[in-house]
Amino acid sequence: MLTVRGPAAWDRRGSKGRAGSRPVTLLMTWHTKDIDDVYNNLRSSPEGLSPEESARRLAEHGPNELTEKKKRAPVMMFIDQFRDFMILVLIAAAIVSGFIGEVSDTVAIGVIIILNAVLGFVQEFRAEKAMDALRKMAAPVATVTRGGRTVNIPASELVPGDVAVLEAGNIVPADMRLTEAVHLRVDESALTGESMPAEKHTATLKNDNVPLGDRRNMAYKGTVVTYGRGTGVVTATGMQTEFGRIATMLQDEEGVKTPLQKKLDIFGKRLSVAILLICAIVFGTGILRGEPPLLMLLTAISLAVAAIPEALPAVVTITLAVGARKMARQNALIRKLPAVETLGSVTYICSDKTGTLTMNRMTVESVYVEGRLAGAGDLTTGSAEDGQTPPASPRSLLFTALSLNNDAQLDSKGNYIGDPTEIALVSFARKMGFDRRRLEEELPRVEEIPFDSERKCMTTFHEIPPSFLPLQGPAVGEAGRYRFISFTKGAVDVMLERAVSVMTPGGLQRIDRPSLIEANDGMASAGLRVLCVAMRMWVEMPSDISPETAEKDLVVLGLVGMMDPPRQEAKEAVALCRAAGIRPVMITGDHSLTARSIASRLDMFNTETDQAVTGGELAAMSGEEFLERVGTIRVYARVAPEQKLKIVKALQARGELVAMTGDGVNDAPALKRADIGIAMGITGTAVSKEAAHMILLDDNFATIVRAVKEGRKIYDNIRKFIKYLLTTNAGEVLTLFLAPFFGLPLPLLPIHILWINLMTDGLPAVALSVEPEEGDIMARPPRDPKEGIFAHGLGFQVLWIGLLMSAIAISLQAWLLASGTAHWQTMIFTLLCFLQLGNVMAIRSERESLFRQGVTSNRPLVLSVLFSVALQMMIIYVPFLNTVFRTQPLTVAELALVSGLSLIVFGAVEFDKFLRRLRDRRSQT
Repeated sequence: MLTVRGPAAWDRRGSKGRAGSRPVTLLMTWHTKDIDDVYNNLRSSPEGLSPEESARRLAEHGPNELTEKKKRAPVMMFIDQFRDFMILVLIAAAIVSGFIGEVSDTVAIGVIIILNAVLGFVQEFRAEKAMDALRKMAAPVATVTRGGRTVNIPASELVPGDVAVLEAGNIVPADMRLTEAVHLRVDESALTGESMPAEKHTATLKNDNVPLGDRRNMAYKGTVVTYGRGTGVVTATGMQTEFGRIATMLQDEEGVKTPLQKKLDIFGKRLSVAILLICAIVFGTGILRGEPPLLMLLTAISLAVAAIPEALPAVVTITLAVGARKMARQNALIRKLPAVETLGSVTYICSDKTGTLTMNRMTVESVYVEGRLAGAGDLTTGSAEDGQTPPASPRSLLFTALSLNNDAQLDSKGNYIGDPTEIALVSFARKMGFDRRRLEEELPRVEEIPFDSERKCMTTFHEIPPSFLPLQGPAVGEAGRYRFISFTKGAVDVMLERAVSVMTPGGLQRIDRPSLIEANDGMASAGLRVLCVAMRMWVEMPSDISPETAEKDLVVLGLVGMMDPPRQEAKEAVALCRAAGIRPVMITGDHSLTARSIASRLDMFNTETDQAVTGGELAAMSGEEFLERVGTIRVYARVAPEQKLKIVKALQARGELVAMTGDGVNDAPALKRADIGIAMGITGTAVSKEAAHMILLDDNFATIVRAVKEGRKIYDNIRKFIKYLLTTNAGEVLTLFLAPFFGLPLPLLPIHILWINLMTDGLPAVALSVEPEEGDIMARPPRDPKEGIFAHGLGFQVLWIGLLMSAIAISLQAWLLASGTAHWQTMIFTLLCFLQLGNVMAIRSERESLFRQGVTSNRPLVLSVLFSVALQMMIIYVPFLNTVFRTQPLTVAELALVSGLSLIVFGAVEFDKFLRRLRDRRSQT
């Protein structure tokens, strides 16, 4: 249904007394209008508009260009990056750190803030480029008939009612109803997703609700003419075109925040408020106990700076960047970093068919010849060795016809180029041993009748030299009698009407149409595109080379069934999806039978439990009905652009996280709306790539599944970092918070707090980002999108580990003070450092023992722990650093005591993981 300005827009009886002053918007289904009605409705004619009328309409309707909403200025985009609550807290922490003289902390926090702002700005700015890419797909020049003359004009000056001319290689400049189509084929993949060029005609369609891909009498702005020529009346320009509708959806559709972004927003706000509250209590308690106000102020500020997870944005960014780099090596290019993590939580993958689940290469799958149906791999060639021409058997004649009745050409690399169907046929014949170049030398083409969408067939004539014996003899005719042969291929229904006999190993027999129809139906029901191939022998070339003369009394050689076959690795990837609890769904512009066949072969579709719907059936459903059924639909065929968006929204309304693949302009709004939009790198348009979060460099479904695995690992590692960050910070905060309640002095000085924060939240935290994935990562279901960061007991673990750390530290402090140990503060300082380093080694897995994982399986983490220990030893034993950090050298016994106590947390966490494994085994038995 196209929204266009109707004839009243040019009614000279406008309300202000002048032509075109009162535009009226009408809904018009142009594909159901006869050509005369189209001219009448648009107040046009085959001679086109007059220059004066076209100028007036251009003033009224505006240029034939896509317009966009007012964008935010880049400066405002950048400023908006600093409005997040967590960022504001970090800014305050940086200011306070500078005020108390901790310049290094101020610089570090400032760098983190700027880095995050720049990344956010770049991602948002690039997202605005999708409209620019859409505009670039417009034709620069159009050929039109105006006032009876053919002229070239800028495509932006086209108006409804113009008569435009199309030639092979042209970009269609506007939506138009075709009035002439001579062998016209248009590549509409950018709009419909179909890989095959659409064959166009001028006949009026009867059904209003015909899918876009089936409107064969229409041509749409931005598509490409691949063959033939045509003429059409412009029915819509600018934002009223199908491209314009997509542009509107693209601009209206808001991007969706990732689960990680949502959770970190909530987490950051709550944690910052809690930490500031605790710091206030520590400050107030110290004042009440008579501590110096300046010391307590510095302690509270240092505690706030240490406890607020300023490293969280940086570590998350680093983790995502490392994951993105690894994915790029696996052919998955990440455009927006949060998408790396989101991949790990998807519950649905809505995938295009062509090129993603399939090879994007038409292939002969089965052949009906000599009265039986055989798979392409089961046929023998029937060709002789040493390059000799094979005898005139039905199958050798069929393979000869596939080679010669064909316009595909060899390029310089020896690969066939041309129509995908013809490439499939000639490649199959070559595989069967029939070399086209040799056959063309022996049977040169002398005449042809090109393919026509109305006839649905193609014929070529070839000369038979007198010495060419394979086409002479009892099976074909008397030796030397026939001098020419014609091969015809086309739609089965058309060919069977024109055939009178069929070639068998025993010679010609009367045609058995029921058997051929049954074979055709069987192949078609399997989703194959079926062609019939026939021949006719001629004593002399007919004087009238016309379809009526040449394409009758045909001899059927066989039927050939083709399809774009599924990728082998896609089937394995689909099985892995199912094991991981992810539901793969096919969304395609192709026909339902083909889509269901491919889905069944990939084990995506179960005929007993799953549903397949077409775009027409989807349009007829109410929103409530579709929301109820969307969970059981596994195949969508012949869908319109807005329906793809509808599917994504419906799944999201059910709480699903959706990954959506696409390559065309029609996919861009859905890619932008999806939790993960995945564009095709090879076949994808610039529009789809700009709208997407990720680009598949190999257009392969299996690459998506590998990316999902990486995404799950990344989320696991982010959770491990958050757990480590919170347990270590909880240990510090609780130690400082609880010590005064036991009558103990402050365990740490402000510089100790800041050092622990710098050391433990630095290299060890970053090293967790490269932790290898756990063995069951693709054997467990996706996490619940509503699940919080503290799910699966993380909050409880943070609490008990933090309490255990503080209990060990406070107990040691009390014992040391009671025993009069002079180095007690240095020991507590070192103990808390070592406790946190032991903790980071233990939390590398939520269930697996460190020793089962392998201590050195994450070498960066081991090295960072050793480096941190070495730095702590320097602080203890280097005199200059003793002065800076107010520490004293420890004796061997004191160092041994601290080291031994630090293993308590490591042992406790390992024991907790043992209990978890024990519970898991019991629940499985």
